[in-house]
Amino acid sequence: MIKIRPGKFRELETILDFQMKMAEETEGIKLDRDTLFSGIEAVFEDPGKGHYYMAVNENDEAIACLLTTPEWSEWRNGTVLWIQSVYVEKEYRGQGVFKQMYQYLQKMVNEDDEYMGLRLYVEVENVAAQKVYKGLGMKDDHYQFFEWMKNF
Repeated sequence: MIKIRPGKFRELETILDFQMKMAEETEGIKLDRDTLFSGIEAVFEDPGKGHYYMAVNENDEAIACLLTTPEWSEWRNGTVLWIQSVYVEKEYRGQGVFKQMYQYLQKMVNEDDEYMGLRLYVEVENVAAQKVYKGLGMKDDHYQFFEWMKNF
């Protein structure tokens, strides 16, 4: 039985481990551990930056996590939640864990008038993830994503 719940500060090291693995697996990037630790800690210290959500097994052991970050939409006069930093432990992949996490967030958005929807971005080559997202009814036909990052 998988349960979805908000992340807890005491899980910072688990989240850090998941994010290190995710960056290496999806983009071949080895993140700086100290920078990542401070970044995760900042989310817990300032909930305005975002919220972590965990999928846990029957023993309350974390098997997946994701981060939501808010984006104000003047067009909708509300907040759109971006889903990012998704990681599911290898042995739990293909079992609907992300689907449960997504449905948890979708229910949260549907029940709170402040929230207008969910968005995420995916690595262009991550076809497996794109298939999952499309299978959940997400659309990829509105926008193309561009970025500029300082020192990364």
